[in-house]
Amino acid sequence: MTSLRHNLPDDQPSPRDVYLDAARDCILDVGWRRTTLTEVARRAGVSRMTIYRTWADMPQLLSDLMTREWGGVVADALAEEDPDTPTVERLVGDIIGTVQRLRDNELFLRIVDLDPELILPYLFSRRGRSQDAILELTVAALREAQAAGEVRAGNPELMARAMLLAAHGFVLSAHTMIGDEVSLDDLDAELRRALTRGLQP
Repeated sequence: MTSLRHNLPDDQPSPRDVYLDAARDCILDVGWRRTTLTEVARRAGVSRMTIYRTWADMPQLLSDLMTREWGGVVADALAEEDPDTPTVERLVGDIIGTVQRLRDNELFLRIVDLDPELILPYLFSRRGRSQDAILELTVAALREAQAAGEVRAGNPELMARAMLLAAHGFVLSAHTMIGDEVSLDDLDAELRRALTRGLQP
C-alpha cells in the first residue's frame, strides 16, 4: 500500500503546510469554535489576506487540515510494513495500526472532546476525502491479494467498505466497551481476528 503523505524535496514544508500547522496549533490550544482565520494568520506570521486567498472560511481549512492529519496517520501506519509479512497479516496490521494511531492522535482527541459535531457528517451524511483515500488503498491491496490467491474471492469495494465500517467503531467507541473483563488490547485482538478470518480464502 502506498503512502498518503506528499512532502516537498528534503521534507521542507510548503507555505500551505505552515498555515495548516498554525491552524492545528490553534485548535489544540483553544478548540475549533474559538479558532479564526485571523488567529491562524497571526500564528503563521502572514497577513489575513494570505490565508483568505487559500481558504474562504474555517470549514474549508478544517477539511484540508483533517485530510492532511488523517492521511499522515495512515502513512505512519503503513511505514511500519514489513514486505516479508504475509499479505493478509500485513493488510490487517495496517488497519489495526491506523485505528490505534487515530485513537491516540492529539488533534482527533481534541476535536472529539471539544467539538464532536465536526465528526458527525462523516459518520451520518457522507464520506470525507481521507475515507475515500483509505478505501482506494484498501481496494487496491485487496485486488492484488486476490490475484495472488491470498484473499478470498469477493467484491473488493464491498469488502473494503465493510472493513472501514468495522474500524470506525473501534476508533470512536472502543472506550465504551472496556472494563474489568475486557481491555483495549483485547478488543484490538478481536478486531484483528475478525478481519483476518474475513479475508482468508
